[in-house]
Amino acid sequence: MCLAVPGRVLEVEDRDGTRMATVDFGGVVKEVCLEYLPDLKPGEYAVVHVGFALQRLDEESARRTLELFETLGMLQEEFGDPWETAAEAAGGERPVPDGAAGEVQR
Repeated sequence: MCLAVPGRVLEVEDRDGTRMATVDFGGVVKEVCLEYLPDLKPGEYAVVHVGFALQRLDEESARRTLELFETLGMLQEEFGDPWETAAEAAGGERPVPDGAAGEVQR
């Protein structure tokens, strides 16, 4: 499923004539196209769908929505486990976080 997820703009830049932003989705950072919201600025929030910022959003609404998505497990479904993704990209195994019991997860 593809969600429209709220995120906070960290940086904005022009890349080969296209306005792009680095956006934080509650700890997951992705690159987003700003062509539909060219005046969006760092610190502002937007609803993002398939890599495009579609609508400006206030901070409180963004936080409530992210909390709800996380509670429902929808952020995990949308973005995956960042540790697992990094381990797969490196060709290794996912480590168990410090203080957790058990062995390395596969």
